[in-house]
Amino acid sequence: MRKNVLDPACPSRVVLNRIGDKWTLLIVIALSDGVHRFSELRERVGEVTPKVLTQTLRGLERDGLVDRTVYAVVPPKVEYRLTDLGRSLLEPIAAVKDWAERNADAMLEARERADAEA
Repeated sequence: MRKNVLDPACPSRVVLNRIGDKWTLLIVIALSDGVHRFSELRERVGEVTPKVLTQTLRGLERDGLVDRTVYAVVPPKVEYRLTDLGRSLLEPIAAVKDWAERNADAMLEARERADAEA
């Protein structure tokens, strides 16, 4: 079956919903350089609440993009890393990140113009 992301029944929409989530791209970027603990991720991503970070990490783990390792120590130690599937997102995410960084000023200026006219 040929996939068509514009078809509401297309399974590729699940993927777009995952990577289009507000925090997913930032978490994948934060994990791009290796293994991190929860507190490190929260600090790297910034402004994400612990609840939302936990929910997003669980979703990424469920979707096979992130691996979670729990160590039986006190206090508990949990580490997160990208899986091979998660690492396969790095190139397309880098392209979006680069585009965003190159075009943020122009976009914000357009937004200001539109808001001033409204």
